[in-house]
Amino acid sequence: MNKTIFSPKIYKVWQEKGFRKNLSKDISAGVITGIIALPLAIAFGIASGATPEQGLFSAIIGGFLISVFSGSRVQIGGPTGAFIVVVYTIIRDFGMQGLFLATIMAGILLILFGLLKLGSIIKFIPYPVTQGFTSGIAILIAVTQLNDFFGFPLKEIPSSIAGRLSAYATSLPQLNPTALFIGISTIGIIIMCKKVLPKFPGSLLAVILLSLIVYCFSLNVETIGVKFGVINNSFPSLGLPSFNLDLLIKLLPSAFTIAILGAIESLLSAVVADGMTGMRHHSNTELIAQGISNIITPLFGGIPTTGAIARTATNIQNGGRTPLAGIVHAITLLVIVIFLGSYASDIPLAILAGILLVVAVGMSEYKLFIKMFRAPKSDILVMLTTFFLTIFVDLTVAIPTGVVLASLMFMRRMEQVAGGEFLDNEDDIITREDDPFAISNFTVPVGVRVYEINGPFFFGAAKRFQDAVIQKAPRVLILRMRNVNAIDATGLFALEDIIKACNAKNCIVLISAIHPQPLAALTKSGIPEILESKQIFPDIDTALKYASSIINNTTKTQYSSK
Repeated sequence: MNKTIFSPKIYKVWQEKGFRKNLSKDISAGVITGIIALPLAIAFGIASGATPEQGLFSAIIGGFLISVFSGSRVQIGGPTGAFIVVVYTIIRDFGMQGLFLATIMAGILLILFGLLKLGSIIKFIPYPVTQGFTSGIAILIAVTQLNDFFGFPLKEIPSSIAGRLSAYATSLPQLNPTALFIGISTIGIIIMCKKVLPKFPGSLLAVILLSLIVYCFSLNVETIGVKFGVINNSFPSLGLPSFNLDLLIKLLPSAFTIAILGAIESLLSAVVADGMTGMRHHSNTELIAQGISNIITPLFGGIPTTGAIARTATNIQNGGRTPLAGIVHAITLLVIVIFLGSYASDIPLAILAGILLVVAVGMSEYKLFIKMFRAPKSDILVMLTTFFLTIFVDLTVAIPTGVVLASLMFMRRMEQVAGGEFLDNEDDIITREDDPFAISNFTVPVGVRVYEINGPFFFGAAKRFQDAVIQKAPRVLILRMRNVNAIDATGLFALEDIIKACNAKNCIVLISAIHPQPLAALTKSGIPEILESKQIFPDIDTALKYASSIINNTTKTQYSSK
C-alpha cells in the first residue's frame, strides 16, 4: 500500500530517538485517560441502547486499534456521544445484528475514503452543517437521558422527541426525588471539579462518591445491575453477524451516516490535537484507522468508535505525545473491567444521565450556535434545516440535505459574484493605475470587442455569458480569461456554443490569458479542434495585435474586391 496513503504514526514514533524520554509521561497519561474513559464508555453504551459491556469493550478494542493505526500521535478512540442517536435508532429498527453489519459497512466506507484520499475533503464539510447536526444530536442526547435523570418509571418510551417529552410530562408526578438529587449532584460535582480541580476527572469522582452514598444508605435508585445485571468482565468472543442482501441494502444509509460522523469527528479531534501539540496528523491514514476499528470492533459485539475529542485533549494535557498513551489507555480500561467490572453494576443510572447531560451541553456548543445567527441568512438556513431535521427526522436525512443545501447556497453566491463585461466601449472602461494590463492602456481596433470574464466560469454564470456575447457578436471577439481560475462542464459547453454561434456569424473568437485549469479542461473537452492553437494567447496585448491583423486583412480584401 502506498505509504503516502497509509502511514500510521506509531511506526515512525518508535524509530525516533526521543521516544524513550517521554515514556513515563505517555504511560501516566494513558492510565489517567483510561480511568476517565470508564464512566463515559458505560454511559455511551447504555444511552445507545446497547449494554454497559458493549460500551466498555468498544472503548478497549476500538481505542487500542485506533492508537495502533492512527494518523495522529495522540488520538484516543472509542464510542462517543455523536453516535448515540444513530446507534439507538439502528438497534430499534434492525436489532443488534443490524448494528454490527452497519458498523462493519461503515468501516469499509471509511477505508475507501482514506484510499481515495478524501481526508482533506471531508474536513471541508460546511460549518453550518456540522454545527446544525452536532447541536441537534446534543438535544436528542439530553432528551433521552431525562428518564433516568428524573427516575421516571417508564419502561417503554416513544422514539420521537415529541412523544418522549409528552411521556415525561405525564410522568412528572411519579419522578424519583432521590434519582433527581443524584443526577443534579453529578452535574454539580463535574462543574465544581472543572473550577477547583481542573485536572481531576469530575465524572469519575461523581461515580465513586455518589455510588458509595447510594450503596451505604441503600437509596432507592435504579442501578446498572438492576437494569442490566452484573457486568460480564470476561473478554467477548469473536463472531460474525448474520446478514442477507436485502438487509445490507436497507442498512446502507445508516452505514453512510456512521462513516461520515466517524470521519468528521475523528478528523476534527486530530485537528484539535494538532493545535494543542504543534504536530501534524495524516488525515487519510486516520480514516483508514477508523475503518479498521469499525470493522473489527463489531466482530466482538462492539458499537461504532471514532476519535474522542475530550479524551484526546485529556491525554495531551497529561503529557501524552505518542500512540503508546492510547494503547496504555485501552489496557488500563481492560484491567479495570476484568478486576473491578463487577463493582460497576452498583453505579446508579442517574449518575450516568448526569454525565451525559454535561456531555450534551458541551457538545451543543450553544455559544457558537447562537453566534451563527450573525452569519449570512443562507448559512443560518442551512444550520437550522440540518438542526431540525436531526431532531425531528433522522441524521441520515439531515446530513445529506444540509450538504446539498449548503452547496446550492454556495453556487448561488458564486453565481452572484461571477460575471463579465465588454471592455472596448468607453463607458465600460475602468482605468486602474496599478494594472498595466488594463484595457485602457491598449488600443482596441474597430470591429474588435473584448469581453472579460470574472470569477469561476461555471453553470451559474454561463447562461448570462452566452446571452451577452452572442447578441453582440463583432468581427473579432476576444474572451479575456485572466480572472477565471476554474471552469466546469457547463461552462465548457457554453464556450463551445458561443464559438459555434460566432463562427456562424463570421465572428472569430480569440482567448487571452487563460489559466492552467481552464486550459487543461479546454484541451480535454476537444474545443481546441474548433479553436486553433494560434487563437489562444498568453496576454491581451498579443491577442489585440492578432485581432488587428485580422481586421486589416479583412479591410484589404474588401478593398481589392472593389
